[in-house]
Amino acid sequence: MTEKAPVKCTIHDHHIGWDHDLPPAVTVTPGETVAFEVLDASGGQLGPGATLDDLKALDFGKVNPVTGPVYVEGAEPGDALIVEILEFVPSGVGWTANIPGFGLLADEFPDPYLKLWTYTADRAEFLPGIQIPVRPFTGTIGNALAEAGQHSVVPPRRVGGNMDIRDLTAGTRLLLPVEVPGALFSVGDTHAAQGDGEVCGTAIESAMQVTLRFGLQKAAHFSAPRFRTAGPVTRHIDALGYDVTTGVGPDLYAASRDAVRAMIDHLGREYGLGPEDAYLLCSVAADLRISEIVDAPNWLVSLYLPRQVFGPSGSRPS
Repeated sequence: MTEKAPVKCTIHDHHIGWDHDLPPAVTVTPGETVAFEVLDASGGQLGPGATLDDLKALDFGKVNPVTGPVYVEGAEPGDALIVEILEFVPSGVGWTANIPGFGLLADEFPDPYLKLWTYTADRAEFLPGIQIPVRPFTGTIGNALAEAGQHSVVPPRRVGGNMDIRDLTAGTRLLLPVEVPGALFSVGDTHAAQGDGEVCGTAIESAMQVTLRFGLQKAAHFSAPRFRTAGPVTRHIDALGYDVTTGVGPDLYAASRDAVRAMIDHLGREYGLGPEDAYLLCSVAADLRISEIVDAPNWLVSLYLPRQVFGPSGSRPS
């Protein structure tokens, strides 16, 4: 939490997809603060007692719900909506899954796999001896599009949306392009933790209450979201260094896949993890980085896994 602010209201209205014709749940003026009750990415289909059968029966028409929309007075196309992320109140439960057909290695992991979590304010246990630092953030956060009709929440867009940037956490100041009067802002898909890249397609998906304050930058004319963090972004996991694997080649996507494959192999050899658990661990804790993109014809992608998840020694107890 960064600060307490007077809250105008708490929003419980949820919707699927972006549509600028949706009526606003509330109207605010710049400077006002709103709390949002955010559902998990499954829309409540994968609760604490969920089973693999529930995952197999997942209704994709209900996934990625967002809370809102909020109409911000004075917001006009060409402006930037300023969103100050103030506070998260996590539910303490969540899930991570391999969903068939989804994820960086979808063709190599065709079977559904589900991990349920309970977590504290600072830790989530993946397996005995493997602890994930909890750092809540908003996976989906954005404004309505200028184009008419309903648009899927799944891809990120120029006005924000399903960006899955783990640094959109408490203290961050986000600027989102406005394309319609009032901005019509919504938020959802809260995560308790995630690695950069979210390689299996899911993080620690978890319902939360999120508190945000709104402002405006007039005539900004941004083409995509921008944000400023309040401080360091890796200090919660970098104390013991990293295990790093790489992928090299002329295609960044293929190189990313190679780096993840290599880390799955490493986690099996060094820490005794099965392929499915290794894949999910990469998604919630490891960071994909473009290390080099100038030395043609090959580029290099690295996957950084913090050794701290394996305990004080950086080595999982046997």
